[in-house]
Amino acid sequence: MLRTRAAVMVAVNEPLVMTEIQVDDPEPHEVRITVLHVGLCHSDLHYLTGSVPIETPVVLGHEVAGVVESVGSAVTGLARGDRVVGVLTPSCGRCTPCEAGRSTQCQRVDEIRRRPRPAFQYADGRPIGRLGDIGAFSQHILLRENAVSKLPEDVDTHVGCLLSCCVITGVGAVFRGAEVRPGSTVAVIGCGGVGSAIIQGARLAGASAIIAVDLDEKRLEAARAYGATHAVNGGAGDVATAVREQLGQGVDYSFEAVGSARTAETALAVLRPAGTACLVGIAPDGARLSLPAEDFFFQEKRIIGSYMGSGQAREDIGQFAQLYRQGRLLLDEMVTKVIGFHDLNEGFDAMTSGDVTRVVVDLQS
Repeated sequence: MLRTRAAVMVAVNEPLVMTEIQVDDPEPHEVRITVLHVGLCHSDLHYLTGSVPIETPVVLGHEVAGVVESVGSAVTGLARGDRVVGVLTPSCGRCTPCEAGRSTQCQRVDEIRRRPRPAFQYADGRPIGRLGDIGAFSQHILLRENAVSKLPEDVDTHVGCLLSCCVITGVGAVFRGAEVRPGSTVAVIGCGGVGSAIIQGARLAGASAIIAVDLDEKRLEAARAYGATHAVNGGAGDVATAVREQLGQGVDYSFEAVGSARTAETALAVLRPAGTACLVGIAPDGARLSLPAEDFFFQEKRIIGSYMGSGQAREDIGQFAQLYRQGRLLLDEMVTKVIGFHDLNEGFDAMTSGDVTRVVVDLQS
């Protein structure tokens, strides 16, 4: 057991509580990681506010980068001192989805995440849960070897952490999920962290026009720096009409990165006939969509989902790191601010501002 500090969620709509916890020793296929940086993601906020239920007490956080502190007896590909990022979707590699290259849909994920003892517990032995079996708001965490991807030495962990969720979710949705074609047109609804990554993915895919849609003018301005060619303020009128006024028709692909039924319906409405809407944002528990059936029968529109980039996370993270090193994927620009661990709760408050693309927490400060 290792004693460390963590921010524990004890109740919905309550501040996270900084406390000392105990982290178990690694199982044979696990590594223990000293956490350096964690990005604040809106999915964490969903759990904090109760829009997505989770059992408490629990340590949230999943967009993580750090250094391997110790390794289990069966670990062969990692060593103490390796710089790594976490992968939210560990996979068995042998079930039908895994063999088809869709590791995000692994059918044995619950089995491979199972361990004989709690990874986190209070000093008195009470167990503490971990979001996604990561629980990154802790100065030390445990991950399976196949839930870790090495980080190149010249990629700092304060931007490298974005690769583990924000970037792989957004850029992956473009290439793996929707499979955007060069020369096509794209609309991105919601221009926070994931939306900014989708815009960059569309630019890298060779989209001829990228329309950013958001309620905040500051985010729309930032979206242009990431590659958006057009902008629509979603609060100024009918978005589908505004898109057609700018392009003369609907778009080939739309991406919803907010997580609401209303914006999902907008994603379908902005499509041209035979276009594809890709839902990326996590909607509140129990959300339902109401969509016009004629859009599917007569206009042949498609609507798909994309979870964590719809692909092979460890492979994709490595490739996106190379794009960053080449200056083609903008990560430094996405990090609005780096805050100390003790400012974590204030960091979540800042996420509602249009000035913020991504807040990153330095867990060792």
